[in-house]
Amino acid sequence: MSGAAPGIWPERQEPLLYHDLMSPQELLDVRAEVREFCARVVAPRARQIGEGPESIEHFPHDVFKAMGEAGLFRIPFPADVGGRGLQYPASATAAVIEELSYYSSSVGAIYDVHCILAGNALVQGSDYLKHNYLTPLLAGDVVGSFATTEPEASSDLSVSSMVTDAVAVDGGWRVSGQKRFITNAPVAAFVVALCREGGRMTELVIDLDSEGVRVGKPDRKIGNNGQLTADIYFDNVFVPEANLLGQSGGGLRVALKTLTYGRIGIAAAGVGMAQSLFDHVVARMKERRLFGKALAEMQHWQFRVAERATEIENARNLYLKAAIRRDLGTEFPEPEAAMAKYYATGIAGDFAREAVQLFGGYGFLRELSHDGSHCHVGEVYRDVKIAEIYEGANEIQKWIIARHIFGKDVTG
Repeated sequence: MSGAAPGIWPERQEPLLYHDLMSPQELLDVRAEVREFCARVVAPRARQIGEGPESIEHFPHDVFKAMGEAGLFRIPFPADVGGRGLQYPASATAAVIEELSYYSSSVGAIYDVHCILAGNALVQGSDYLKHNYLTPLLAGDVVGSFATTEPEASSDLSVSSMVTDAVAVDGGWRVSGQKRFITNAPVAAFVVALCREGGRMTELVIDLDSEGVRVGKPDRKIGNNGQLTADIYFDNVFVPEANLLGQSGGGLRVALKTLTYGRIGIAAAGVGMAQSLFDHVVARMKERRLFGKALAEMQHWQFRVAERATEIENARNLYLKAAIRRDLGTEFPEPEAAMAKYYATGIAGDFAREAVQLFGGYGFLRELSHDGSHCHVGEVYRDVKIAEIYEGANEIQKWIIARHIFGKDVTG
């Protein structure tokens, strides 16, 4: 069961509780458009995407193609590169990710990496990169990926921790090294990769069909099955000079600016998952009877759901504030982006554990053999943990906030 009948999504509670006084009209229009798309395209596929095997064949190519045809990949971008040219693109992008993640955390993550990370990085590049890589990305003709993490470099993106080296040669660079946990890598056409160039970092766009590139098999994770990740290996790969993104040695700033934007997206994903949990829990509490009365009549659960409603309200407002600050021209909208990321994903994680407990044995099942039904809350329970880890672990977000309080000289 899904909180309602098997295969049926419960009534949305957000319109009844959340009075959006922050979003401009264009954002409300985008949210309505994407909500309709998700109900029509993502919802019928969500269970299969979330439960299927982690393989290239399992990647939701049909949903990805539909997002491209619907113009969803154009939402984050200015008109001069083929985007929609919205006044509040970051806010609209975050709303898209919330709506996608309500049904499928995997699809929300695919969109986040494709648009916010790979796409947003490319916007900072040359006209050549925009024409050859961003244009097909916006159309959904290719899948994009973005790579900073390595076996020993993740939260710590220092030069001393990295092993992917770019050595300048005539006409470009030779790249050797390894990246890890790279979303979309098994199905991507290219990767925007942060490389070590001597004592500094450089961002390069690398075609994944280049000689010397090898993408590993998809990792087997505990959740987000539709979001494929894998290692990428570089063995003396030639990257032409035209594929430099930004300035040589300026890669870290490009990466950090992009990842800060990404944190807003992950915060929105946390809100989407939390809202989905909330709606399933409310439906379950109304229908489940225990000791002669519905769970909704029990004050303990009334109070817990009231607390969750308040937390979701706060989390949504936080990510919108961070996104609006970015739309108004703040490159690094901190501390709001850090606050939104750790708070939204934290409450989603806590709520997922609680939701499984409320559903009891049903919440623990992948599928009930009696009728083939399942509980979406169990899927969210498996998916949500990674949101507290990737694009800056929540501990790193608290460190960023502490820096704004005490200063870098104190916190390091």
